[in-house]
Amino acid sequence: MNIKAPRLWADLPKGATVMVDTAPFIYVLESHPQFAAQFLGLFEAAAQGDVTIALSTITLAEILTGPFKAGQTALAKRYEKSLCHYNMVPVSTPIAVLAAQLRAEYRLKLPDALQLATALDINATAFVTHDRDFSAVTGVTILMGDPIAPPRPTLNLG
Repeated sequence: MNIKAPRLWADLPKGATVMVDTAPFIYVLESHPQFAAQFLGLFEAAAQGDVTIALSTITLAEILTGPFKAGQTALAKRYEKSLCHYNMVPVSTPIAVLAAQLRAEYRLKLPDALQLATALDINATAFVTHDRDFSAVTGVTILMGDPIAPPRPTLNLG
């Protein structure tokens, strides 16, 4: 009998480490009606221990800006607590140097270059984003969501 293993999000291999950009986190945290479903399976796979999610301190700052700007300090604290369950990668000198090279090569904005440099620095299997600015990037698999993700109930990261 040949039993097929269940499909992981976007066909990631079991045990993969993925660097996740800011937008997918925001979509899931805020239950975005159009985009959250494309990324829910990734967070479910991480919750089951099938993949490891990494994020940069840049993502943390970008995500917390919205709640702080709206005067929602308690929400910012909840988001921070939720995000700290994942592998938080600080921006280091080697990441900054690589980001400068990537920025020059791909004409990325500085935060995007830092995100990509972080993914490369940790040898991520993939970089998960919803930003088309990464379409020309080589050296790491760029995943823009799961194209065959069925609509599903929201997952509460907060």
